[in-house]
Amino acid sequence: MTHLPRFALLLVLALLLPATAYGAGLAQERWLGDDAVGRGPAVAADPAPVRAPARPARPARPVRQPVAPAPAPIEPAMVPGPALMGPGGQGEDVRDLQARLAQIGWFSAGVTGFYGDVTVASVRGFQAKREIPVTGEVDRRTLDRLRAMTRQPTTDELHPERVVAAPAAALDPRCLVGTALCIDKTTATLSLVVDGQVRSTLDARFGGAATPTREGLFSVLRMDRDHVSNLYGSAMPFSMFFSGGQAVHYSSDFAALGYAGASHGCVNIRDHDALAAIYDQVSVGDRVVVHRS
Repeated sequence: MTHLPRFALLLVLALLLPATAYGAGLAQERWLGDDAVGRGPAVAADPAPVRAPARPARPARPVRQPVAPAPAPIEPAMVPGPALMGPGGQGEDVRDLQARLAQIGWFSAGVTGFYGDVTVASVRGFQAKREIPVTGEVDRRTLDRLRAMTRQPTTDELHPERVVAAPAAALDPRCLVGTALCIDKTTATLSLVVDGQVRSTLDARFGGAATPTREGLFSVLRMDRDHVSNLYGSAMPFSMFFSGGQAVHYSSDFAALGYAGASHGCVNIRDHDALAAIYDQVSVGDRVVVHRS
């Protein structure tokens, strides 16, 4: 009886020890996980490679934008002033203008006191050269600039018609009475004669062989400052008719071609402004003498 209990106790212990060991292993497996049991000691995983810190990005250089040049300041355009003198004007102021333009080489026609096409062209040339608004009319800016460049004209410069030159030939006696247009075919000239004194002398051209200018003593029958020929349609400024359709008048053809041409019987004059001045001194009824010296 004594040995039986001991044997029984040993048997129980033998049965309990394996079970206890199995339970301990199971507990360990659950605690550490599947990878920790039966695979030997845990091996630490390779650490992830550590990247060097990125270099800070270099700030981009600012792009230089092309700089447009500053626009030039816009100067206000010159505006012509009110006209003090202009086409068609006449008088002492116009004489002063013409004489001053002649002093600086801008006016080559005779001083007449009449503001005609030649004076307009001279004023336009003067204005363009001095960068003054080109109008052909005289405003205050034009007049002041001209006066600053010239001197006061003399009496002879203002009234060249009063400077009596010796006539190229003796005057026809019929020209010595009153106011006369004395036309000499020999010298190809027309002279304005007042009481026997020659006031001015201009170049003249006459009719050709088929239509000659009639000779003799006539008188001014009618006058027309802006006449246009009914037969030829050509302009005949400052017409002074003395025999039918024949007249003394300005001729642009004579001015352009000189003596290379001829008229249809009229007495052609090529100095526009000078004839304009004579026109203003002649009246209907004054003498016209066409002769040969």
